[in-house]
Amino acid sequence: MEARSFVLRGVLAGGVAGLVAWLFALVFAEPQIDAAIAYEEGRGEAEEALAVAGGAAPAGGGEEEIVSRGVQATLGVGIGMVGIGIAVGLLFAVAYTLLHGRVALRPRVLALLVAGAGFLTIYATPFVKYPASPPAVGSDETIGDRTALYLVMVIGSLVFLAAAVAVARLLRERIGTWNAVLVGGVVYVALAAILMSVLPGLGELTINVVESGPRVTETPLPLRDASGAILYPGFDADVLYSFRVASFTAQALLWGVLGLVFGGLVERRLAKETASRAPEASAV
Repeated sequence: MEARSFVLRGVLAGGVAGLVAWLFALVFAEPQIDAAIAYEEGRGEAEEALAVAGGAAPAGGGEEEIVSRGVQATLGVGIGMVGIGIAVGLLFAVAYTLLHGRVALRPRVLALLVAGAGFLTIYATPFVKYPASPPAVGSDETIGDRTALYLVMVIGSLVFLAAAVAVARLLRERIGTWNAVLVGGVVYVALAAILMSVLPGLGELTINVVESGPRVTETPLPLRDASGAILYPGFDADVLYSFRVASFTAQALLWGVLGLVFGGLVERRLAKETASRAPEASAV
């Protein structure tokens, strides 16, 4: 098969995977996002009331919503996730093309392995240090820092995977394939753990330390008045947990469906090519 054929199948598989992930997120993640937005609005009103009680002038009206929440949650997210799926499918096809013919595995198995490696390095490992958060969790002033830190985790994870593969290949002839893979896995986990211990937690970012003191998270704590009485509760832990589980599962679906669909498409194409060559070989 030509590289172009792999790319086309990667785009198709990525689009299907993005659609499946969006449908899952629509059912399981969007309710948590709605709850987070409601919390954010209620806390904003409480903070404004507290400021007014302290003598501050009332804030002006909020910005007018250009695109409704309903459109954002359905069509907007759907287009975004399908687009992400296609982009991931392109990268996936490139990685698969580099390995095809060099690894003695059937296409479906190789596709699932590539998908698993992609999910592990690009999403799962960075998620351990910097998990996804819904609206109201995270300061607007730390978006740049959070994005940079997450990118460092992604790049580090990819580098560590390459190092683990290199170690496994070096040791394969000495200790066997299975043991070499285990050693490579230990190398990956150890390097990832070291990077996670070096990078700061989101609650340790300068702005958050100034506002709330050193913490490991940006999750809003209860809003209190000068006497310490709680005026508004902290962010609901159940909502945060449910959102993160849904986010993690949606990404697992994205990569899993991508691997399954891509592997199936490649095997079907190869089967057709083999069948078409059979009559020519018998005729010769």
